[in-house]
Amino acid sequence: QVHLVESGGGLVQAGGSLRLSCVASGTIISINKMAWYRQAPGKQRELVAAITSGGNTNYADSVKDRFTISRDNAKNTVYLQMNSLRPEDTAVYSCNAYVLAYGGFAYTNYWGQGTQVTVSS
Repeated sequence: QVHLVESGGGLVQAGGSLRLSCVASGTIISINKMAWYRQAPGKQRELVAAITSGGNTNYADSVKDRFTISRDNAKNTVYLQMNSLRPEDTAVYSCNAYVLAYGGFAYTNYWGQGTQVTVSS
C-alpha cells in the first residue's frame, strides 16, 4: 500500500510565499513522475507542475517564474515552492505520483488528500 501525504498549505497574503511538501510512503520500489495539481471552487482540476525522476520539469503558464517544483528521491518527497502568490492561486493543492510498489507489476497512479492554499488580497 502506498500513501501520499501533503503538508505546508495555509493562509497567506498576496505577494507571500508557501512551500508545499508531499511524502510518499509504503512498500515503494520506485517513483516515476511526481506532480502537483490544484482545484479551485467551481473549476476543473489543473496541472500546476510536474517533475520526472530525472529532474525534468514542466509548469502551467500561470505559475511559470513564480513556482518551483523539486524532489528528493532518497526521501520519496516532492516540493512546491510558491512565491509571489496571487488570490487566483487559491485552491486545494494535491500531490500525484506514479509509483511502483512491491507486489505490483506496473507503475500505479496515486493521489494525496490535498492541502488548502488560500491567498488573501
